[in-house]
Amino acid sequence: MTLNKIKKKLQFDSKTSNLVKIRDFVSNLAGKAGFDEDNINKIELAVDEACSNVVKHAYPSGSDYKIDINIEFDDKKFVVRVQDQGKGFNPTELGTPDIKTYLEKREVGGLGIHMMKELMDQVEFNIHPNKKNQVTLTKFK
Repeated sequence: MTLNKIKKKLQFDSKTSNLVKIRDFVSNLAGKAGFDEDNINKIELAVDEACSNVVKHAYPSGSDYKIDINIEFDDKKFVVRVQDQGKGFNPTELGTPDIKTYLEKREVGGLGIHMMKELMDQVEFNIHPNKKNQVTLTKFK
């Protein structure tokens, strides 16, 4: 039997200071969806990476733009959609990072999308620069 789908939506200013609020919002709902602590942490980290990318890359620094977080869940899956209207990017141009080389060089940043794909069951990008960009993160039960 499938339970009714639960839908929640919040909008945040695209600022680093709001990442804690976003993490709290997501982890609270993932807990209500019935995920264990390990999976709640995975979902929270994946969403944090997606939102951090928006804050760092989508909009000009010091600008006043928004991030929309849409969450839907039922007894089979938990779906988070992170939306912005920033400059976007082409996800097909990103290769798989060489973790060994990355660690040897002690680089900072650049693993967010790789982490999202490792932490979630599905990651989808729908990019339309300056109109609507969306990253959909799905975790199945």
